[in-house]
Amino acid sequence: MTDLTDKPERTRLDLAEDRTILANERTFAGWVRTALACIALGVGFHALFQSIRPPWLPRVVATAFLLLAIFLVVLAERRAAAVMRRLSAHVVLTAKPMNLRIFAAVIVLGAAALIAAIWMVEIG
Repeated sequence: MTDLTDKPERTRLDLAEDRTILANERTFAGWVRTALACIALGVGFHALFQSIRPPWLPRVVATAFLLLAIFLVVLAERRAAAVMRRLSAHVVLTAKPMNLRIFAAVIVLGAAALIAAIWMVEIG
């Protein structure tokens, strides 16, 4: 680790801002992991409990988990992008807000496609 006094442009505040940016990225990743877990729960619930009566009940529960995943990933992207707009990276390479938006959009589209697939599958 370098001494902060050897380069005047690297102040403690700059490094603290970099740490905050990295913490923001870790928080975004945590929210996305939670969203992916909701997707897995929804699909798993639908797959395991198709024989529950009434037959629409597993679909509703699975859809609720998938909608929760969509909500979480959109909220995570919005919050991460807001923090990134307020801060400037000094030393670290950071994720670009557009990359986070694309990543969130892919997850949202995937979850929406799963919702459509769940409701289109014939009930035995």
